[in-house]
Amino acid sequence: MSKSYALDDTLVSGPAAVNVVDTEHHVNQSGRYDVMDIKGHIAPTEHELATLPKVAGTMPVSAYLLCAVEFAERASYYGCKQVFKNFIRGPLPVGGNGAGAPPKGSQKTAGALGKGTVIASAMTDAFTFLAYGLPIFGGWLSDAHLGRFKTICIGVAICGVAHIIMVISAIPSVIQAGKAIGPFALSLYMLAIGAALFKANIAPTVLDQNPHKKPHVITNKDGSKAIVDPEATSESIMLWFYLLVNVGGFFGVATSYLAKDVGFYAAYLLPCIVYLMLPVLLYFVNPRLIKFAPGGSALGNFIKVIFLSLKKAGIRGFGRKGFFERAKPSVLAASGDSRVVTWDDDFVEDVRRTMGACAIFLFFPIQQINDGGLGAAGNAQSAALTTNGVPNDLLDNLNPLAIIVLIPILNHGIYPLLRKLGIRFGPIKRMTFGLFVAAIGASAYAIIQHYVYKTSPCGDHASDCEIGSGVSSLSVWLYGIPTLVTATSEVFINVTAYGVAYSRAPQNMKGFVMALSLFMQAITTAISLATANAIQDPYLVWVFAVPSIIGFVSAFVFWFLFKHLDNEEFFVHVDDAVPIPNRSLDEEHSSIDEKHLDRGIDEKHHGAGDTKEVKL
Repeated sequence: MSKSYALDDTLVSGPAAVNVVDTEHHVNQSGRYDVMDIKGHIAPTEHELATLPKVAGTMPVSAYLLCAVEFAERASYYGCKQVFKNFIRGPLPVGGNGAGAPPKGSQKTAGALGKGTVIASAMTDAFTFLAYGLPIFGGWLSDAHLGRFKTICIGVAICGVAHIIMVISAIPSVIQAGKAIGPFALSLYMLAIGAALFKANIAPTVLDQNPHKKPHVITNKDGSKAIVDPEATSESIMLWFYLLVNVGGFFGVATSYLAKDVGFYAAYLLPCIVYLMLPVLLYFVNPRLIKFAPGGSALGNFIKVIFLSLKKAGIRGFGRKGFFERAKPSVLAASGDSRVVTWDDDFVEDVRRTMGACAIFLFFPIQQINDGGLGAAGNAQSAALTTNGVPNDLLDNLNPLAIIVLIPILNHGIYPLLRKLGIRFGPIKRMTFGLFVAAIGASAYAIIQHYVYKTSPCGDHASDCEIGSGVSSLSVWLYGIPTLVTATSEVFINVTAYGVAYSRAPQNMKGFVMALSLFMQAITTAISLATANAIQDPYLVWVFAVPSIIGFVSAFVFWFLFKHLDNEEFFVHVDDAVPIPNRSLDEEHSSIDEKHLDRGIDEKHHGAGDTKEVKL
């Protein structure tokens, strides 16, 4: 096993057999244990699980390089998306430079195509819907046919071409000739397709690198013991992953100013240049990755298990305890059912866990609506406040800024402290907390909107007011308060969703289940489109207040429905332990199953220049 696969370099002691299969653990030849896997991981006893502190295990460098890949992709995605609406909606500013930038010192906004608000909203909402709806196809494609890494590379290639076409569509001569809409629309939807292939597979690929699938005991240099927790490890790497997502999202600040001061060609060129990092990063990280080859999607068997359970339990039994038990081969055989099935009992258990995860995802649109408001409601609110020269859409970038600040605090402070104190802040607790936080933030939007109506020269028609200053006397920075609050909900919900989707899905459905979690954003976009007529004055207070009320209620319902899942094992049916009886050192060495020893030696021989393919 190469250095990039090292698990915990802090280990100083462990079972004697470790040196046979993994020399990276820096261990001595002492200690005897009842249960140990082929990598030398020591299974904890029930007493150790109850008393030892839990820590996050070390992740290989390849996982962090993949986070850098995600940063480059999200920087290009959000950098472009930030200026789409102005590009489509506004005409070329009179007296501007012909590239979309308004005259210096004017209050005009950047513009190019002049298609109006309706078309701008329709095109950008369709883009978002495709970017978060098509990952279902991308997840299935990688699981069944191409594998995650190859699907990522195809998505990167499509997005690369899209970025080049988008820059061409923003060249001043193309805009001025009235020929920009065609290439721009092509690039817009190509970008959505490429992002869908990429997004469904990048987080599962990062989590594929996690070598800690079962809790195991480690001994630190000071002699103290701890348990490496798979959930804590996935949580830690996903926090870094989401941190870099939001660092990439912060590129919207740069592109907003480029569009306003230079022109749209510059605003699209910067993300294009950043995107050119991706092929280089992928080429470098490729030989260092642990990959799972496509094994044929488990989706077919997944559906068959559900329908067989429905057939035997009836629709009234759906979701009740024991519903999926009826589809287990062992139960079928015991009941005298002689049918031949192509799955085992463990797969049925995975189906149960996956269905639980899918039910969890159904609550995510509530948080997403509360995180910034429904549709363009947040934009309308900020436009009705006193800006004093600050672009009203600039404050939306407080969202990624809050996340960038909060994640290191959680990752290196609060979460380790909770684990040290023995307080389990499990995935369901985290998501419930996130739902409450989003609801609180949405209620703050409603309160601000109430006072906007009270202080606007136009009363409850503040969004398009032209009386006097046209805006409320309240500062636009008030809008930043709920923006910061709701942003924190993402850390507790979105980050957790990555780990839940990955850990609870069968191996050949991980991309598909991850895509289902992303599809919730598509549902949110559809709700936004369906309620577009209500997102206007004088109803904006209720546009914020109603989702907030629903959010508070749903948080309680969510906890009631899923609290029991916090007690389930994070990963199952992986890295199963190999029993090692308490014997002498020589006996332990000689008793290791030859097949397991061969597998361990094979892993050692996968150096930094080799790719580890696992066919399941």
